[in-house]
Amino acid sequence: MTAIEAKKKKASSTVGRPRTFDRDSALMEAMRVFWSRGYEGTSIQDLVEAMGVNKPSLYATFGCKEELFREAVELYERTEGLHVTRSLERATSARAAVEEMLRTNAVAYTDAAKPRGCMIVLSSLLGAPENEEVRRFLAENRLNGERSLKQRLQRGIAEGDLPPSADVDRLAAFYTTVLEGLSIQARDGASPEKLSSIIDAAMLAWPQS
Repeated sequence: MTAIEAKKKKASSTVGRPRTFDRDSALMEAMRVFWSRGYEGTSIQDLVEAMGVNKPSLYATFGCKEELFREAVELYERTEGLHVTRSLERATSARAAVEEMLRTNAVAYTDAAKPRGCMIVLSSLLGAPENEEVRRFLAENRLNGERSLKQRLQRGIAEGDLPPSADVDRLAAFYTTVLEGLSIQARDGASPEKLSSIIDAAMLAWPQS
């Protein structure tokens, strides 16, 4: 067999084989597309191009678009969500935890190397009726964040750095709303300085001992 014949045989043997790819890297690219364009604004073709896979491979590996989106959200929580988790766990007081949560996320929301704002806040607030399950999924995710903040505030009362009279439900809802508002401001192009000034104002609402 000549070298040319061998080359042709090798090429023909690979025809029809699925393109191999790094699943984790592909999922990261999918996350960035959803983060940039939202759930409904992202097409399968957008995902195929960003992930470097063909449609059969995408469906075989991740299932449908909604399943891929859910995985992308879980990845976002494990990576970008660390800003909130670390703030709530490591801060020495409830007030410090809330302020650090807001400020670290404000920096992350305006990182030039990434899409602006929070993927979970921005991905699917409104949309077609058939995507109601996706919106429910994201709403529950946001509510879980509020619950985590409430638990940290309750810990603050137990440890004596937050007054026992503090309304932790109201505080958790308020500062969660501020955090989500920072995401929208960031997506609209707000500067880090503007976000910082919003946080300064929000911290004035902290209960006094």
